[in-house]
Amino acid sequence: MPIYEYACETCGHKFEALIRSGTVPQCPNCQSAELNKQLSVFATTSASATTAPVPSPCDTCGHAGGPGACGLQ
Repeated sequence: MPIYEYACETCGHKFEALIRSGTVPQCPNCQSAELNKQLSVFATTSASATTAPVPSPCDTCGHAGGPGACGLQ
């Protein structure tokens, strides 16, 4: 079941909900079905602070093929 984020148009309450297919979500605060689905973003964490940053595709990753040969582009 996917987790969706919603904002209620009636009371303004923001919440997350597990939604099964065919289910109409309701605001847990006022039970309204007038909801706006929000853009969900996710975050990850690392257990180690020594993890090297991932290079960006800017020709500075040190690729052996030289500038323009970066595998990240």
